Amino acid sequence: MAAPLAPRRGAGAAGRRWSVLLSPLLLLVLLRARPAGALVEGLYCGTRDCYEVLGVSRSAGKAEIARAYRQLARRYHPDRYRPEPGDEGPGRTPQSAEEAFLLVATAYETLKDEETRKDYDYMLDHPEEYYSHYYHYYSRRLAPKVDVRVVILVSVCAISVFQFFSWWNSYNKAISYLATVPKYRIQATEIARQQGLLKKAKEKGRNKKSKEEIRDEEENIIKNIIKSKIDIKGGYQKPQICDLLLFQIILAPFHLCSYIVWYCRWIYNFNIKGKEYGEEERLYIIRKSMKMSKSQFDSLEDHQKETFLKRELWIKENYEVYKQEQEEELKKKLANDPRWKRYRRWMKNEGPGRLTFVDD
Repeated sequence: MAAPLAPRRGAGAAGRRWSVLLSPLLLLVLLRARPAGALVEGLYCGTRDCYEVLGVSRSAGKAEIARAYRQLARRYHPDRYRPEPGDEGPGRTPQSAEEAFLLVATAYETLKDEETRKDYDYMLDHPEEYYSHYYHYYSRRLAPKVDVRVVILVSVCAISVFQFFSWWNSYNKAISYLATVPKYRIQATEIARQQGLLKKAKEKGRNKKSKEEIRDEEENIIKNIIKSKIDIKGGYQKPQICDLLLFQIILAPFHLCSYIVWYCRWIYNFNIKGKEYGEEERLYIIRKSMKMSKSQFDSLEDHQKETFLKRELWIKENYEVYKQEQEEELKKKLANDPRWKRYRRWMKNEGPGRLTFVDD
C-alpha cells in the first residue's frame, strides 16, 4: 500500500507568505466595499450615511437633494410632526422627531456645499485616512466666515481714522496753548490789528453779538493767525493724510524702493567715491548718533541744529566729546536742583524700603 504523499515544506511556507500578503489586500477590499466603516460619531451625520438620511443616491444633484430635504423637514419639524400609523421613520415621538429634524438638517448642510460634499465622499471612499477626515471637517467648521482680508482692511481704516482725529486733537491743543503764550499772542494780535480783523469783528458784533461771542471770535482769529504763521513740527504738527497708517501701507513699496536707491547712492558717493557730506547728510548722521526719530529731530530749534553743524558732531570723536559735556552739565543741574537734593537726602536717610513709626 503506497504511503500518502507528505506535504512539501516549501509549499507550506509559500502559502503562509501569500496569506500574509493577501490579508491587507482583503482588508482594503472589504473597507472599499463597505464605505460605511468610515462613519464615526462626531463627523458629519455621525454613524448614519447622509445620503441615506435624505433618501437620495450619491449621484443625486443639488435640486434632488434640496427637494428631499424640504420634504423631510416638513415631515419631521417638531412643531408640525404628527406620528402616522406604521411610521418606521427615524422620528416616532416628538423627541425623536426633533433629533431626526436635526439629522436631516445636518445631512443637507453637508451635501448642499460642493466642497463639503467632496470631503464627505472622499471619507466614504477612504475610511483608513481617519485623522485627515477630522482635519478637513474641523478646518471647515472653524474657518472664519468673513474674509480675513476684509477684516484687515476694516481694521486698518478704523485705526487710520482714529489716528487722524487723535493727531488733529493734539494739533488743536498745541494751537490753544500757543495762544496763551504772551510772545505768540502779542505777535498774532498785532498782525490781526494790522489786517483789521479785530476791528471788523467788533463792528459786526456791535448790535447783533454779545461780548462773549465777540471774545470767542477774536480768539478764533488769533488762533487762525498762529496756525498760518507758526510752523509746528514733531508730535504736535498738523496732521497729513500721507502719514496715516492706511496710506503708509499703500506707499510702503514706494518707500522701500526709495530707501534702497538712497542707500545705494550713499554707498557709491561717500564710501566708494569719497565725497564730502552735505548739510542734509551731516544732519542725518547727527540724528542717528543721537538716536532720535525724524519728528523729534525736526522739532528742535534751528539754532540748535546750527550748533550741531558748527561743532561738527557728524564726526564720531566730536560727538563723544559733546555727549560727555551734556552729561556733565546735566549732573551739575541736578546737583543744584533743590528737589533733586531732597530726593537724594531722602534716599540716604530713609529710602523706599524703610519702615518708620510716627507717633504724631
